[in-house]
Amino acid sequence: MQPDVALFGEKDWQQLVIIRRMATDLDLPIAIIGVPTVRESDGLAMSSRNGYLSAEERAIAPTLYATLQAMVERWRAGERDYAALEREAKAQLAAAGFRPDYFEFRRAGDLQLPAPEETDLRIFAAAWLGRARLIDNVPVGLT
Repeated sequence: MQPDVALFGEKDWQQLVIIRRMATDLDLPIAIIGVPTVRESDGLAMSSRNGYLSAEERAIAPTLYATLQAMVERWRAGERDYAALEREAKAQLAAAGFRPDYFEFRRAGDLQLPAPEETDLRIFAAAWLGRARLIDNVPVGLT
């Protein structure tokens, strides 16, 4: 059986990029389609991992998405010191009770570090909250 289309969630954008690259490199005749992240009403990305959150942690969890959105707005306002923005975002997450793994601006197409003039970016974050490791990402610019 040879599928024509495969759908992958954009919540794990890094996986989606790798699968697209693999399909291209192996010359697979299949369209790899990204499916937008589904979110709770407060912005938290839906995930089975959310079930590990206590009620208190669940109340804090939307801070991850809010921090991503705040950094998008800073980028749109012209800030391009990615290292400084990343440090600030990690500090905000830590202050809210997260243990950040990473918070990074990357090129959307190949996950490489962006130059200041590039616009097709995403911001990626992973952080522990209690025993749940939450991941999320948002488009910046053209994506």
